[in-house]
Amino acid sequence: MTRPAIVAGMPILYDGDKFALVPAAVAEAFQPGDRLVVIEESGELLHVPAAATAAAGHAVSGALEAFSVLRGVDDRAIGRFFAAFAGRLGTLEAWAAIGEANETDLARASARGRSTARLSIGGNVRGEMIAGLRAWRDAEPSRGRLIEGVDHDGWSVENLTAPLGVVGFVFEGRPGVVADAAGVVHGGNTAVLRIGGDALATARAILRHALEPALESSGLPPGALSLIDSADHAAAWALFRDRRLALAVARGSGPAVAQLGAIARQSGIPVSLHGTGGAWLIADKTARTERFASAVQASLDRKVCNTLNVCCIVRPRAAELVPVLLQALHRAGETLGHGARLHVAQGDETWLPADWLSSRVTVRRADGDHDEPLADTIAVDDLAREWDWERTPEVSLKIVEDLDEAIALFNRLSPRFSASLIAEDSQAREGFFAAMEAPFFGDGFTRWVDGQYAFGRPELGLSNWQSGRLVGRGAIVSGDDVFTIRTRMRQKDMKLRR
Repeated sequence: MTRPAIVAGMPILYDGDKFALVPAAVAEAFQPGDRLVVIEESGELLHVPAAATAAAGHAVSGALEAFSVLRGVDDRAIGRFFAAFAGRLGTLEAWAAIGEANETDLARASARGRSTARLSIGGNVRGEMIAGLRAWRDAEPSRGRLIEGVDHDGWSVENLTAPLGVVGFVFEGRPGVVADAAGVVHGGNTAVLRIGGDALATARAILRHALEPALESSGLPPGALSLIDSADHAAAWALFRDRRLALAVARGSGPAVAQLGAIARQSGIPVSLHGTGGAWLIADKTARTERFASAVQASLDRKVCNTLNVCCIVRPRAAELVPVLLQALHRAGETLGHGARLHVAQGDETWLPADWLSSRVTVRRADGDHDEPLADTIAVDDLAREWDWERTPEVSLKIVEDLDEAIALFNRLSPRFSASLIAEDSQAREGFFAAMEAPFFGDGFTRWVDGQYAFGRPELGLSNWQSGRLVGRGAIVSGDDVFTIRTRMRQKDMKLRR
């Protein structure tokens, strides 16, 4: 049977009774062997070229083969892999090659007006990667770990951890995440990685100069960790449509992660999504001024998911604490060298000094410097917006009547990710913790929300509760969290009958 030609305006049926129309650009680009995928949640139509499907399929096939081989590899060899990976990153030769590739990525991203805040491997990135790999090197083996057991008369039963399978991992332009993703191997799993095009050269260099030599020297199969070498978004779509995946993990911006999650779900693949973050910080009437100031400034050292995004101050303390917030915000901007920005909820601008509303500031954005207001007003519902800044810290401010209003706003408008309450009243802290709809809560700076920083376990990502609470696991997903459970029975009494 001849397949009908794909033409512009052609209706594609989905979800039983809905249609998506083929755009002209897709019809023109479509070739034999390509696929059209409709995301049922949104009606968005995606064009997946045959080359993207083939690249993803080849990588998954290699990972499946490696998964079978890993069953016969002992835990000492896996430990040697992590030691070798860390050791290679520690050599001047390998890191120089990786650094050169990263400079290429940075230059290309800058030329395209793309964000480079998370792309650079400067600063502590190398040390954090090495520390994370050494943590896996030193960790207790996780395969076959006893979870629970029950002794019966004449027999016993126990639940044990077991490897899950192939993990598809799509992440944004943070090349250091390659080391985080390697953690799945500790539990006997394998992974296929796809990184954003901005960081592709750096990821290639990490694999070529550190990861792949470590796999070879430790005797692990080459497909245990592989990279889909494509900057095409369709490669990620194709990967998350491959039903041979045991788990699909997406980490990056909110819309991109939601799209990938929808693709995987409608393909029947379990997902673990780690997208929009942005932390909230609330100052209660019992807040200590010094603690509040320290928490604000320490939460704005760089832009990542756990950076302070919204600050709420109760009205009885606004006259005292708003100036403290402004000073801490200003100091954070001075530290980064490119000023600061404030967005205040409409009606609350009267709490700001007049010069904040009349002044302007040079703001460093991905596409260069911009002249913008130092402070502006936003609608209350815009507290839901996450500010994606480069070197100019941005925060939203809302003056609330009391803690109950702050909780209501957080539960309605935040990504339900993380909040810190600055309060000396322990009952207020406990009440906030009980009422907030989010997995992470603290009483100081917001930047503590990180698997490696908090628990010494490199993370695959951090989940929020924006799409509901998680079932049976925490919001920090690490390599050791990727497992299934096998149940084993031991019979002592051979006369046993039911």
